[in-house]
Amino acid sequence: MRTSRIRTATLAAVTAALALGLTACGGADSGSKAAGGDNAAGSAQSRSAAGGDGKGGAEQANGGGDTKEDARSTTASGGTDEGASKGTTAGAQQCRGDEMLLTAVHRFAGQQGDHLLVTASNKGTKPCWVTSYPTVKLGDVDSAALPHSKKDNPGGDKRITLQPGGTAYSAVNLFDYGSKNHTAQSFALALRGADGHDGPSYSVDLKGEKPQFSWSEADVLNWSTKKPYNF
Repeated sequence: MRTSRIRTATLAAVTAALALGLTACGGADSGSKAAGGDNAAGSAQSRSAAGGDGKGGAEQANGGGDTKEDARSTTASGGTDEGASKGTTAGAQQCRGDEMLLTAVHRFAGQQGDHLLVTASNKGTKPCWVTSYPTVKLGDVDSAALPHSKKDNPGGDKRITLQPGGTAYSAVNLFDYGSKNHTAQSFALALRGADGHDGPSYSVDLKGEKPQFSWSEADVLNWSTKKPYNF
């Protein structure tokens, strides 16, 4: 009897231990499943967050507001550059003779269209402007200034802005009628202001094969960015 009871008790204990082991295993599986669920949920949340960031990144990369803003900045920059250029032009001072390279060439000597091509180049470091026509005195500096040509194109009251290195042109038309001729190979030139007053005079020597010129009458053309009589 005692042996039977001991065996029964032992069998019951083993059965209970086995049940507890199975229960623990089942709990572990449930925990794993729960952890897996949490991990999956966490992964889903991470993907969702990453997806949100991705959209934000795409908007920035595709130029949502930032790229458009950059585009507007580029346009504004271009506009600013233009505005700065116009501002520089608007703020330019009148050209001074000591910052200009003044040269002249005798063209078509003794022919129809005989003239002195006058070139003024800005050798300064800042833009400057010229207007109207230069005041020119041929030969003797004390001689009378030449009149403006009546056949000149209109627009002499406009300012021509010369950037550093920029050039403007004028011409002295020479008319030789065979009597009362004058001869020279240099002349004096002064830049005129917007008020019509002359600046200092500078002597200009002619270059070329025939620097000497003759005239009975002469007149002057307005400054221009194109060479007159360029044929």
